[in-house]
Amino acid sequence: MDDVFEMGPIRPPSEARSLLIRVTRNCPWNKCEFCHTYKGETFSIRPKEEVKADIDRIKALADEIRELSWKTGEAGQVNEAVLRRYLALPGKQSHAHQSVAAWLYYGGTQVFLQDGNSLLVKTADLADILEYLKGRFPSIRRITSYARARTVSRKSVEELKELHRAGLSRIHIGMETGYGPLLEFMKKGVTPEEQVRGGRNVVESGISLSEYVMPGLGGVRWWREHAVETARVLNRIDPDYIRLRTLYIRRDMPLFQKVQSGEFARPSDDEIVAEIRLFLQTLDGIRSRVVSDHILNLLEEVQGKLPEEKEMMLAVIDRYLSWPPEERLRFRVGRRLGYLRNLGDLEDPALSSWIDQIIREVRRTLREDRGADAGEPEIEKEIYSLMESYI
Repeated sequence: MDDVFEMGPIRPPSEARSLLIRVTRNCPWNKCEFCHTYKGETFSIRPKEEVKADIDRIKALADEIRELSWKTGEAGQVNEAVLRRYLALPGKQSHAHQSVAAWLYYGGTQVFLQDGNSLLVKTADLADILEYLKGRFPSIRRITSYARARTVSRKSVEELKELHRAGLSRIHIGMETGYGPLLEFMKKGVTPEEQVRGGRNVVESGISLSEYVMPGLGGVRWWREHAVETARVLNRIDPDYIRLRTLYIRRDMPLFQKVQSGEFARPSDDEIVAEIRLFLQTLDGIRSRVVSDHILNLLEEVQGKLPEEKEMMLAVIDRYLSWPPEERLRFRVGRRLGYLRNLGDLEDPALSSWIDQIIREVRRTLREDRGADAGEPEIEKEIYSLMESYI
C-alpha cells in the first residue's frame, strides 16, 4: 500500500491538532512583501480525484492504527500506549504515519485544507471533496481552510453556503492591514473594500471567520494609520476571531530589502504594544474574540471577547507600558527566550534572576565588541534576534 499522502508546509497555530489535507499547492498570489513561504513555487489546484486518493490513504492508515488498538486491548482507542507501539513498528516513522497517529490521538475531529487559498477550487469540486472527507471520517466536526479576501469577495454568499453545508466550518484570512496605501506598499493584492465584501460574504454564509492582523506592519511611518484603518475595516466585517500575528522580517522576505534600503523601519516592541492599544481602542460595535496565539506576540495576555473584555485587554497593555524601561526590557528578554508568557511571570525570583544575568551578559558582550556601553537600540536588536529561533 502506498501510505504516503501529500502535505503542504504551513497551517494556522489553532490547527495544531488538525489533519492536513492538501487541496491546492502553494499560493496563487505569492507577491506579499512580508511572506517567504511560497516564493519560487508555482500554484496549482490538485485534481479532486487525487485529493480523494489521499483521503483513502489516510483512511487506510487510520484503520491500521485502530486495528492495532483492538489487538493490544485498547478497544479501538488511540491513546499514548497505542501511539508509541504504532510508531515503533518497522516502516511507521514517516511524517504521514506520525501525522495520522497524532490526529487520532487528539480525537480525529479537526481537518485543515491546505495550502494558501483552497477556495479557488470550483465550488462544486470543493463541496465534493468535503462530503467525501466527511463520509470517510464521520468523526470530523470541524474543517477549515485559508482563503484570500479577494477570492471570497468574488464568491457568492450562496456558493459559500453550499460549502458550509458540505462541511466547511471556518475560513482563515490573512488580512494583515486594512490601510489602503500600506496594502499597496506590501503588494497584498487586495483593497479595503474587497476585504470588507469578502469578510461579510463569509459571515453571512454562516462559516466562522478568522481575520489575521499583523501588528508592526505599518512600520514607524504608518503605525497609526495601520492601527486605526485596520480596526475600521474589522468593525464593518465583525468576524468571529481577530488573531494577532506580530511582524517578523526574515532575510528571505522581499521586505528585508526595503529595510536595508531604508524604505521600511520596523517599530520597537514597545511601539508595537502602543499600536495594538490604539487598534483595540478603535474596535467598536463588534462581537469578535481577539486572540494572541503566536510566540511572536509580546503580550500573550492581550486576548478576550469584545466588547466585554476590551477594558481588561487595555489594562494589560497599560500595566506593561507603566513599567520603568528596565522592567520592560527584562520582560521582553524573558518573553523572547521563551521563559515568560504573562506579565506576572516576571515576579518569579528564579526566573527574574536568570533574566538579569542574561541581560548583564548581553551588555558585557556588546561592550567588548563595540568598546562602549550598549544603548537601548543595540539591546533592542539583540532581543529581536532572539525571535529567529521561533521562525
